[in-house]
Amino acid sequence: MAEKKIEVKNLTITFKTDNGLVQAVRDISFDLYEGETLCIVGESGSGKSVTSKAIMGILANNAIVESGSIIYEGENLLDVSEEEFHKIRGHRIGMIFQDPLSSLNPIMRIGKQITEATLINANIIKQKYNDLISKELMAYKNSIARNNILIAKEKNKVKLLEAEYQKSVSQDGINKYFTKLIQTEQAAFDEKAKEYNAKVFEENSKIKAAKKKNSVFALFNYFMDVYKNEVKEKKFSFALKQVKKLRAENKEEIALVTAEANNNIAQYRAELEPVQQVLEAKKAEVRPAVIEYKNKLVSEYEAKIAQAKIDAKKNIEESKAKLKQDLPGLKAALNDRKKSAKVEINEYKAALKKEYADNLAKVNAKYTDKTSEEYKKEVEACKIDYISKTRITKAEAKRRAIEIMREVGIPMPEKRFKQYPFEFSGGMRQRIVIAIALTASPDVLICDEPTTALDVTIQAQILELIKRLKRERNISCIFITHDLGVVANMADRVAVMYAGKIVEYGTAEEIFFEPKHPYTWALLSSIPDVDSKERLEAIPGTPPDMIYPPVGDAFALRSKYAMQIDFKHQPPFFKVSDTHYAATWLLHPDAPKVEMPKIVSERIKTSLASVKKDKKNETVEEVVKSDDAAPLKKPASRKRSTKKTVKEDSSDE
Repeated sequence: MAEKKIEVKNLTITFKTDNGLVQAVRDISFDLYEGETLCIVGESGSGKSVTSKAIMGILANNAIVESGSIIYEGENLLDVSEEEFHKIRGHRIGMIFQDPLSSLNPIMRIGKQITEATLINANIIKQKYNDLISKELMAYKNSIARNNILIAKEKNKVKLLEAEYQKSVSQDGINKYFTKLIQTEQAAFDEKAKEYNAKVFEENSKIKAAKKKNSVFALFNYFMDVYKNEVKEKKFSFALKQVKKLRAENKEEIALVTAEANNNIAQYRAELEPVQQVLEAKKAEVRPAVIEYKNKLVSEYEAKIAQAKIDAKKNIEESKAKLKQDLPGLKAALNDRKKSAKVEINEYKAALKKEYADNLAKVNAKYTDKTSEEYKKEVEACKIDYISKTRITKAEAKRRAIEIMREVGIPMPEKRFKQYPFEFSGGMRQRIVIAIALTASPDVLICDEPTTALDVTIQAQILELIKRLKRERNISCIFITHDLGVVANMADRVAVMYAGKIVEYGTAEEIFFEPKHPYTWALLSSIPDVDSKERLEAIPGTPPDMIYPPVGDAFALRSKYAMQIDFKHQPPFFKVSDTHYAATWLLHPDAPKVEMPKIVSERIKTSLASVKKDKKNETVEEVVKSDDAAPLKKPASRKRSTKKTVKEDSSDE
C-alpha cells in the first residue's frame, strides 16, 4: 500500500467575527497517499480553501483551530513553530492559488519572482549546517511553540465561553427564549392580526374608491362628457350644474361608505382584542420565568467561566512547568549538536578546498602554457565547480528557472524571463505560478481552484500540465475545485464537502458511478453535459449561515429527499465499500428506498457505455498493433503466395 503523505484527523476550524463564530470546518478527516490526487469538491463556502490553508499554515489571524491534527512526516503541523513551517511551506508542500494575477507581483520581472526563493536559500553551506542541526533545533523550538499554542488555546477557551455567555444573555438571546414560551399565543394573534389587516385594507379601499369619484380628474371627465353631448346653447352652464349635482351625490355616498367602513373596522377590532388580551396575559405570565431563566443562565455561565479560568490556569502552569523541565536538556542537546555540526561543516569545507586544490593541481600539471585559452577554461571550470558546491549563483538560479519555465510549457523562456506579469496571458501567468511552486521540488502540491479564472480551452491545457508534472515528479496532489468536470479529469479519490463537513468520500469511479449522498446527486445534476437530454437541475436555496449551522444534516433544508430525522440528528458515515463512505440517513437500514435523480442515473448509464466503448476500441487497437508487430509465419498450404508476400514485404522495407 502507498505511503501516507498527509493525514488530517478531526479538524475543526472557526473564525472570530463581529457577528459571532463562523464554523468553517467541522470535524473532517482524510488521508493523502503518495503519488495520488485527492480532489476536494463543493460549493463556495464549504470549507475547501480553509482546509488547504490550514495545511499550509497560512490561516487568517482570526482563525481558531479548535481541535484535530494534520500529520505530515510524523509531525503535527498544527504544533510546529513558524520557523519550522518556513522549511516546510513552499519547500516540501507547495501551493498553486486560483488567481495567478493576484499571486504575482505586478512590478517585478517574472525571472526574479521565480528565482527569489532559490536565491534566498542560495548558501549551500549554511543550508547544510541548518539541516544538520534541524532535528535538535526544531525539538527545542517546537517545545516552546507547543507551550505557546497551548496557552493560546486555553485563553481562547475562556474567551469563547465569555463570548457565548454574552450572546446567550444578550437581549436577542433572551428574546428568543421569551418568543419560544409565547409562540402558541403569538401565532394565534399573528393569524388574527393578518386577517384584521386584510379586512381593514378592504374597508379603506372602499372609502378610497368612493372618494375617487369626487376627484378633480373624475369630475372634469364627467363635465366634458356632458358638455360634448349637450345640444343646448347654454350647454356650459348646464354641464356645470350637472357636475355640482353629481358632486353632492358623491359626498353623500362617501359619508355613508366611510361610516359603514368605520363600523366594520371597529367590529373587526373588537374581534381582535380578546386574542390580543390572551397574548398580553401570556406575556405577563411568562415574564417571571424569563427573568428566572436569565438569572439561571448568568449563574451557570459565571460558574462555567470561573471553572474554565481555573482549568486554564492549571493547564498553563503544568505546561510551563514541563517546558521549564524539558528546556535545559533540549538546549544542551542543541548546543552539543551545533558544536558537532560545526566540526562536520569545517571538515566538509576542508574537503571541498582540498578537492578544488587537487583539481587545480591536475590542471596545472596538464598544461605548461599557462596563458592558453584551454588552460584558462579548465581553471574557470574548477572554480565554477567549487562555487556550485558552496552556493547557488544568480547564473545557476537563472538556468534552473529557465529549465522549469520550459518544463511548464512557456515558449522562449530566455526572453520571457525578463518580462512582467502583465505581458503574459492568463494561462501563461498560471504556468508561471506553477513554475514558482515547483522550484523547490515539493513532494505535496495543493492546487486551490487553479483553473477558475481561465477559459475552458486554457483550463484543459493547465490540467494536462499538472497531470504530467505530477506523473513525472511523483507528486502527491490535493486538488480543490467546485467543478465536477475537473474532478473527473484529475481525481484518484474524491471528498465531497458541504457546510464545513465531508459528506461523501470515495474513489473517483465510486463518486461518479455510485453516488449516495443527495448533495453529490445535486452536484452531478447541475453539470452541463452534451450527451444528456434531461434538463439541468439547479440546487435550490443557498448554503447555510455557518454562524448558526443547522441541526442535523446541513443539506436537509435544500434536499427534496430529506426525512424528519435529517432535521434532528447529524448522520454518521455509512460504509458503502472499503473505500466509499457517505454521511446520509438514506443509507440507514430502516430508511425508505430512494432512487437517485433520473438525470444522474442516465448520465451514469451513458458514461458506462462510453467507458465500455473506449475499452473495446483500445482492445481492437492493441490487437491491430500486435498483428502488425508479429512476424509472418508460413502456413502449411499456399506456400508460394506466402513466400511471395514475404518477399514483397521485405522489398518494401
